[in-house]
Amino acid sequence: MFMPQEFIRKKRDRQPLDRDDIAAFVRGVVDGSVTEGQVSAFAMAVYFNDLSVDERVALTLAQRDSGQVLDWRALHLDGPVVDKHSTGGVGDLTSLLLGPMIAACGAYVPMISGRGLGHTGGTLDKLNAIPGYNVTPDTDEFQRVVRDVGVAIIGQTAQLAPADKRIYAIRDITATVESVAMITASILSKKLAAGLEGLVMDVKVGSGAFMPTPEKSLELARSIVDVGTGAGMKTTALLTDMNQSLAPCAGNALEIACVIDYLTGKSRPHRLHEVTMALAAQMLVIGGIATDDAQARVKLQAVLDSGAAAERFARMVAALGGPVDLIDAPARYLSEAQVRIPVVAPVAGWVERIDCRALGVAVVGLGGGRVRAEDSIDYAVGLSALVPLGQHVDAGQPLGFVHGRSVGEAARAAAMVQRAYTLSAAGGAVPPTLYRIVE
Repeated sequence: MFMPQEFIRKKRDRQPLDRDDIAAFVRGVVDGSVTEGQVSAFAMAVYFNDLSVDERVALTLAQRDSGQVLDWRALHLDGPVVDKHSTGGVGDLTSLLLGPMIAACGAYVPMISGRGLGHTGGTLDKLNAIPGYNVTPDTDEFQRVVRDVGVAIIGQTAQLAPADKRIYAIRDITATVESVAMITASILSKKLAAGLEGLVMDVKVGSGAFMPTPEKSLELARSIVDVGTGAGMKTTALLTDMNQSLAPCAGNALEIACVIDYLTGKSRPHRLHEVTMALAAQMLVIGGIATDDAQARVKLQAVLDSGAAAERFARMVAALGGPVDLIDAPARYLSEAQVRIPVVAPVAGWVERIDCRALGVAVVGLGGGRVRAEDSIDYAVGLSALVPLGQHVDAGQPLGFVHGRSVGEAARAAAMVQRAYTLSAAGGAVPPTLYRIVE
């Protein structure tokens, strides 16, 4: 007979956990026979004593099997099923770009995304800025859109990895979120439940990253790759920079406008393009659609230049209830803030440092993110035309623009953005956009 307290005692005393016991514990989390106190005791024991790679794989698979696992075989798809996941950041809208790009290259992307967390913007919140877009279709509709369009980006359903949902909620209120082992199981159980053959993980490094240090970012990347591969899914991770906003804007409707400009070729900001291409190329390689990075980039550039990627985005939006002409007339559908004011550089100088987290917090303060889970979001607010690291500005020149609901709110956010920028006479070294690939 399985006894949760004995299972917790083993981890407390640093003894190895048995795969069957891990599965029994996770089943108890779902059926309620394991209490909230026992989940939090287990999470704290893991936080201090960690899990081996084998234990992480077992926990991940048990959480995957706690609910529905999507099976794509019956749909007879003519390409690989691949996805990408990011630890999140500011102005990170790569999912909305590479999903359509990958689909146009012949792969299938069933992307299950999240809402914003803390200072980081969520892909679902961005999609909710599109009127009518349904982020919670039923499983049949989700699979149909993936089959017909090649990509569908939606939110986590109650049927996928329900154990993770309960464990995460308890970790959130018991100061155990930062456990790399449990972050790994949380991310990968949902991705494996989506029935993926391959996953590319984007782990952020820097002042706007979820992980507090570059060492922790690398630790998470290695864990994701080891556990994903151990669970039978081809997995690669990239460490990318989040010492400044990835796109020159942050805020939901503003980022959707940036997505449309990128896909249609109107504007492709350099750093955003670099990260998107690097992640998308890895997806094509692990999916077997390209033999190497160079061949993948040629294919990706071709679907951008031909308009095929933009067309996939338009079809996905329409298939999930959004406007059929969003790409042709974005201003008709995307809400705009009443107030737009510049953030003025107080002195002349080179942009030496940006507190990227502070930029995200400024967007949340404007109403573009949540302080509490139940908060509603103002999709129109945010920041635009943000000046990047290494650029010279004159005194009085804009460091960016604030889009707000009122003059007072916009002025408060502008002061936060101004404080987030460090200007110097000499300037400093600009960090690389891509740090390394973990395979």
